[in-house]
Amino acid sequence: MDIADFIKILNDIAPPQLAEDFDYERIGLVIEGKKKIKTIACALDATENTISKAVSAHADILVVHHTPIWNPLTKISGSRKDIIKKALEADLNIFVMHTNFDHAEYGINQALSEHLKLTNCEALSLGIAGENSLLIEELSVLLGGGLRVYNNPEKLNRIAVCGGSGFDESLIQEAKDKGADAFLSSELKHSVLLSSPLPLIESTHYALESVGMKALAKKMNWIYIEDVPVLRTIP
Repeated sequence: MDIADFIKILNDIAPPQLAEDFDYERIGLVIEGKKKIKTIACALDATENTISKAVSAHADILVVHHTPIWNPLTKISGSRKDIIKKALEADLNIFVMHTNFDHAEYGINQALSEHLKLTNCEALSLGIAGENSLLIEELSVLLGGGLRVYNNPEKLNRIAVCGGSGFDESLIQEAKDKGADAFLSSELKHSVLLSSPLPLIESTHYALESVGMKALAKKMNWIYIEDVPVLRTIP
């Protein structure tokens, strides 16, 4: 398939117009490679590891959630140099679907809500609220463990989830207004915790968003490349 035709498919999955303003010029084809697409790899991030594995799998394109080039480049060095060099040497396309995939109908948050077995779901401005039948320990198992629970929720009959760093005060209030008993996301700031109208559950950025990329890869019959950050918990 020609790269232009494949990009049309990707844009149907996550329409660019759904992206937040700050993602302007940070989504889409951020590194251009070969013109013909046969083998597709998918990962959460474009790292040295995922690019190397994509190349080893003879992939023609790596579809990721997070761009490897966030700020305009005035110098190419360090890990960014290694990432760009690996991709260019292999003629590997790298395509980013970030906040447009967060907002997409079958995107990150939809996949997360299904992974956590939420029902009767309702969309938030970003994220989803739904009825929950699982214990907090069961939710933790589904997300790979390591959950942090703040302010001791008395019940978890309905929870709101937002993949990535979604602990935003207005979003948490929106979840409360829609009947949520708690709010699940990642990368919690202390100031947000102090002002939160709901108990908060904190997972990792990778655990919450890799679910969506895995689901996409499975649906499209792409190669998914796992790249779990190394974590040590010290008592």
